[in-house]
Amino acid sequence: MASKDLTHFTEKQSKDVQLEAIGEECKQLILSLPKEYGFGNQYYYFFQGFWVTPSQIQSIICFQNHFEAKDSDVVIASMPKSGITWLKALTFAIINRHHFSSLENHPLLTSNPHELVPFFEFNIYVDTICQFTKVDLLNMIEPRLFGTHIPFPSLAKSIKESNCKIIYICRNPFDTYVSYWSFMNKISLNQSLEDDFERYCKGICHVGPFWDHMLGYLKESIARPNKILFLKYEDLKEDVNFHVKRIAEFLDCPFTREEESNGVIENIINLCSFKTMKELDANKFGSFGWNIEKKYYFRKAEIGDWINYLSPSMVEKLSKIIEEKLSGSGLSFKVCP
Repeated sequence: MASKDLTHFTEKQSKDVQLEAIGEECKQLILSLPKEYGFGNQYYYFFQGFWVTPSQIQSIICFQNHFEAKDSDVVIASMPKSGITWLKALTFAIINRHHFSSLENHPLLTSNPHELVPFFEFNIYVDTICQFTKVDLLNMIEPRLFGTHIPFPSLAKSIKESNCKIIYICRNPFDTYVSYWSFMNKISLNQSLEDDFERYCKGICHVGPFWDHMLGYLKESIARPNKILFLKYEDLKEDVNFHVKRIAEFLDCPFTREEESNGVIENIINLCSFKTMKELDANKFGSFGWNIEKKYYFRKAEIGDWINYLSPSMVEKLSKIIEEKLSGSGLSFKVCP
């Protein structure tokens, strides 16, 4: 770790104190892993091929050891700040459209999407001694919906071997970086755009490298298209109607002609739109997770906003990395907004 990374932060400020809340066996494992200073003024550890924080390592291990997938489960996955909040809302609305046909009492009007579709690593497997979860898995209404930022290789074995479905959404790495940096800057002071960008380019970010994260799910979606649906945020924004129908078909609950003619798809799109969701009290007030204000999950939802933050040299550097790392995969992103 370069000495300049410690210029503005003490050991205590770096939040490596997360280790104090970790079980002894897990702590010894973590201390044996490579670590680097990164986003959120904290250390990240290289675990199972990706960079994560100590508390998340324990959550992932607990998740891997204890989660039993059902064939009807649906898992929504992404890198952070890639559109997962929107995708959770859309998926929840699509699957539950027959239970909440009236939009007046729809759960999305009174609950944040992350409350309705809990994260494995942030909401479920978070107990330090891994004896229980904060979500009653056995009594969840089926199909159960879950969210995660965990890379595909680190998913629980039962998810990979069951017939449950996975929907993955990725986003232009330029916008992903700016959105994630802005998010982290709201919950952790003294974030440096330039220093964090250098770490991002090296892959040192939450569940990074971002290229390996995306490619892991992409390759599986190609090998098992009935198991994993791979989406791009930009494509979803461009034609949300088409992709909402595509998601419904993938989940084996396609819209009927009657539903289409009655405007059910349009109602779901409007309900889950950024404009609607951002203005709801359920997303404007209160906190979520580690006392993170809900309003922080709704920033701009724009494509190309990175041009207002990144210098030409930064754009050139990240462009080369994207071209190199994604070469031959068939996955590409526009550099010009």
